[in-house]
Amino acid sequence: MSLMARRALAPAPARASARPAFTRAAPRRSVLVRAGAEAVNDDSFQNMVLESKVPVLVSFWAPWSDSCRNALRMVDEIAEEYAGKLKCFKLDTDESPNVSGEYGLRSIPSIMIFKAGTKCATITGDVPKGTIQQTVEKYV
Repeated sequence: MSLMARRALAPAPARASARPAFTRAAPRRSVLVRAGAEAVNDDSFQNMVLESKVPVLVSFWAPWSDSCRNALRMVDEIAEEYAGKLKCFKLDTDESPNVSGEYGLRSIPSIMIFKAGTKCATITGDVPKGTIQQTVEKYV
């Protein structure tokens, strides 16, 4: 075996110092905070939705519905896109049936837009995000 081959197979010599190989701290990464739709219920609906100074989107949903979970993902995206111009909330119809009944909700997912305490629009069913955005644009 040649001298070069023996050196390649030989273990690396131990470090003379006890210091770790990397002494610089890792760079800090910024944390992205996603602003999605907040939960609202029968007790908080009046204060958070009807008394809001900006237009409000409320997604009426139920955890057992796949269509509702899909709609919530879109509403979370819209909440980020319209931050500061529109508040977005989600209301679980199983846990808060009073508001659902008050507004005559018949099927889920349903999205309602409120402005100055008044219901302005309703979108029912599993619709594309663009449909929701077009409706929101009328009120922001």
